[in-house]
Amino acid sequence: MANQDDSFIREVNEELRSDRMRDAWRRYGKILIAAAVILVVGTAGWRGYEYWQSREAARSGDVFLTALNQIEAGDLDAAEQTLAELEQEGHGSYPVLAQLRAATLLSEAGDTAAAISAFSSIGKDRSVPEAIRDAAKLRAGWLLVDTGTYEQVSAEVEELSNDGNPFRFSAREILGLSAYRLKDYTRAQQWFEAIANDPEAPRNVLNRAQIMLEVMTADGNVAETAAG
Repeated sequence: MANQDDSFIREVNEELRSDRMRDAWRRYGKILIAAAVILVVGTAGWRGYEYWQSREAARSGDVFLTALNQIEAGDLDAAEQTLAELEQEGHGSYPVLAQLRAATLLSEAGDTAAAISAFSSIGKDRSVPEAIRDAAKLRAGWLLVDTGTYEQVSAEVEELSNDGNPFRFSAREILGLSAYRLKDYTRAQQWFEAIANDPEAPRNVLNRAQIMLEVMTADGNVAETAAG
């Protein structure tokens, strides 16, 4: 008798579950179907967008290579036009690479002011990856060493000179050279000593900083505490 009761209870429970499922399907079936369709279409759309982006980036890479080949061949006018088109229509990282290469062409052509402006513009563009922005600031700083005021150089690179910044040694060297050119020997000494006293300073940068300190010492242009 107990077995029959258990069997009856199971049948009732299964029927109740079945009724609940039918009721739930009537209520939410259309919503579930719509959600499934959205999921499938969304996934397919994202995959399609990724494929399109990858294809367009590959095409931009080909255009960038064309510009490099034009530069190698000495056809600079054509290269400048190709790079300008890539800046406007390229995909992936190629527009900013085109900007950097175009700025370098300006520098190589002797148009220092335009090159500084181009590198400085890249350095201020928040849509550009930070490492590329910082590299552009350094390029602007190097170009300004021979032509700009210390304040102009500082505006480009001083924020990169802080402890822990991977570009700090180059930034300190640029600032030291700018100060030295402008005969601000106290400030130049401070920057070159900042390099010399940093145990992580690369050997080549360290050597140049030490040479500058020795030159200033020989010329009597360093503070007594440094010369002693």
